[in-house]
Amino acid sequence: MHILIVDDQPTNRLLPAAILRKQGCTVSEAASGEEALDYLSRAAADCVLLDISMPGISGDEVCRRIREDERLRGLRVIAYTAHAMHGEEHRIMQAGFDDIIIKPISRATLLKALRLVP
Repeated sequence: MHILIVDDQPTNRLLPAAILRKQGCTVSEAASGEEALDYLSRAAADCVLLDISMPGISGDEVCRRIREDERLRGLRVIAYTAHAMHGEEHRIMQAGFDDIIIKPISRATLLKALRLVP
């Protein structure tokens, strides 16, 4: 499985990347919404782990653009955020995400959201 991890903070990409590589996944990284969209325009991924709050294009907007792109419509997109206050999870899911992971993450939560474990 090829996962694109998108987060403007490099330290927030380290843990999920390490966990996923240990699971045998191929991991690519992007530091912004713009970088993620550029990457997806030229390369394939099976899933995107997408931070919500980033400078420039937000995760919500990246998800919206992915859902509008015919080539990417079936791509699994998981929100990856520390900012999900009560009620925010519903709004995030309504933006088109397939699942949500709240930071800090655990190995079990990550693997379950990516459907790597039952």
